[in-house]
Amino acid sequence: MTGTFWLDVAIGVVVALLVAWLALVVALVLVRPRGGVLREALRLLPDVLRLVRRLAADKTLPRGVRVRLALLLAYLAMPIDLVPDFVPVLGYADDAIIVMATLRGVIRRAGLAAVRAHWPGTDDGFVALTRLARLSPTEDR
Repeated sequence: MTGTFWLDVAIGVVVALLVAWLALVVALVLVRPRGGVLREALRLLPDVLRLVRRLAADKTLPRGVRVRLALLLAYLAMPIDLVPDFVPVLGYADDAIIVMATLRGVIRRAGLAAVRAHWPGTDDGFVALTRLARLSPTEDR
């Protein structure tokens, strides 16, 4: 294979990543997380991080759920974000949105009872988490 082939592949990957990043930024601007929702999500952050770590370590959960949670923890630990944190509102909103979207999928797949069993916070915090994930606190699948 020639050097131009690998150069074309590298350019294609960079362009694809830039387009994906731009699409995420546009989606975040269109969604415009309300200040109250973002503040509530940030207030729950320590409990949510402990919840994600506990769920990722639970061997009784399906492997796909644990892998998804491990990838989420890796993303949150990375120093580079899709939207840099110094960008007002959107810098932290992308992390909050990704965490809530992942947790919503985990809750739907693993069941609300499993998530509740690992929740380290208060009952009010759990209700807030289910509201942010747009699930009923009594819903279980």
